[in-house]
Amino acid sequence: MLIRPTLESDIQCLPDVERSAAQAFAGWTALAWLAQGDVMDCAAHRAFVEAGGSWVAEDPAGRIVGFACVRLAGQALHIHEISVRQEAQGQGFGRRLLQQVIDAARCAGVRELTLTTFVDVPWNAPFYARFGFEMIDEGLLGERLRGILASEHVHGLQGRCAMRLCLAH
Repeated sequence: MLIRPTLESDIQCLPDVERSAAQAFAGWTALAWLAQGDVMDCAAHRAFVEAGGSWVAEDPAGRIVGFACVRLAGQALHIHEISVRQEAQGQGFGRRLLQQVIDAARCAGVRELTLTTFVDVPWNAPFYARFGFEMIDEGLLGERLRGILASEHVHGLQGRCAMRLCLAH
């Protein structure tokens, strides 16, 4: 298993990775629509790559099976997406991608990592909680995270929360 920065030549396969990852929602009645939902296009991926905020996971055969995209937001590094192909889920690729993001955040000297995710989906909030991420109480949300959650809500994403991993010493 190899985690490395995303190359320009990798971008074209990333929407398919995200589409495959979304199939995990097909068995969840309330979220099954996500299995057929929109994914990030190549232009969005290119922006993450150009900003130095994208990594891919390769399986032993050299096939890209996952990716992570992050964006610097003030003193925080915000995780926009971590996706792993459906057939590669549960094999540690997501954990390794998240660890890469945590390591990059520490190297960059940011104060915290943030993300938004589903509260009750096992591979969402509970996954991040195992790494030390904590849900942010709604009353303590800053403008940036409140805005992200509001936008997600408008696009039909219910049952979401914001989480943070404090890195400040």
